[in-house]
Amino acid sequence: MNKQKQAQLRKSVASFATSDMKASIVQLLNTILPFFLLWFLAYQSLSVSIWLTLALAVVASGFVIRIFIIFHDCTHMSFFKNKKANRIVGTITGVITHFAFEKWKRDHSIHHATSSNLDKRGTGDVWVMTVDEYVAASFWGRLAYRLYRTPIVMFGLGPIFLFLISNRFNRKDARRKERLNTYLINITIAGIYGLLIWTIGWQALLIIQLPILFIAGSLGIWLFYVQHQFEDSYFENEDEWDYVKAAVDGSSYYKLPKVLQWVTGSIGYHHVHHLSPRVPNYNLEKAHDSTPPLQQATTITLATSLKSIKFRLFDEASKSFVSFKEVKELLRKRKLNLELPTARKSSLEK
Repeated sequence: MNKQKQAQLRKSVASFATSDMKASIVQLLNTILPFFLLWFLAYQSLSVSIWLTLALAVVASGFVIRIFIIFHDCTHMSFFKNKKANRIVGTITGVITHFAFEKWKRDHSIHHATSSNLDKRGTGDVWVMTVDEYVAASFWGRLAYRLYRTPIVMFGLGPIFLFLISNRFNRKDARRKERLNTYLINITIAGIYGLLIWTIGWQALLIIQLPILFIAGSLGIWLFYVQHQFEDSYFENEDEWDYVKAAVDGSSYYKLPKVLQWVTGSIGYHHVHHLSPRVPNYNLEKAHDSTPPLQQATTITLATSLKSIKFRLFDEASKSFVSFKEVKELLRKRKLNLELPTARKSSLEK
């Protein structure tokens, strides 16, 4: 795609980058109110059946994902036209989802500006190593990476690390505004938990809130992971990197059933979102359907997305993701090359 076509594509999508006050208010009402209702019903059902409580918690976790999408739009200043409204709603939804608004806003903007750029990895994205980097790494470096990329760590321990550590602390060079927002959200969360423990007890809080956060966190990480980690995803070094290609070729179209599309706020249209982050979630599908070039983006489904679990390393030679199994041969050859000089030396000594 040449520069002229890229400019035309961005211009076509830009027409959808307009928030609608009515649509935003309706989304707040049909998302946040049901979440609190489900939480209340989950508590009431504890006297009936713990399994009913857990079932309601599972449903509530889906609404937490949808609340996070609202939070996410607010960080892009796309949910409302007014910046102050985005910050207020973003901070409130940040409390519900346990994400620090200003902190995540900064990290996520870096993610958008550097997505698929091999020379600018490390902020707001999933850790990706290239095959060459993995082969050249030490034993401990490879072990750390392998552990990080295992499902039990990424989707099991990941939410715990995210909610308890990553989202709770500021970076060392954070600005005052970012620090204060994180402190405000942390204090508010602690206050709400303290009030709930006082009124309903820590056991009830744990039974309801822990499954909600864990399931929502795991599924959220999965969504973020699968939308950039597919076989022929786009990755380039800085001198070859292109923003439009990174958006359209480096982000997938996750085609989900309508119910799941609603729950996830249409974030499956990730290629559209990366091309124009100011498009609010309720306009993503319209932008996709109205722009033929975007319909050529890599499409994955619930079934095909499971294949991404085996994609561990990006191979710069083939421009695709490969598994650890596929890179074993490269490691074997490296080991032979390291041992060869020693073998020759021993032969000469004899």
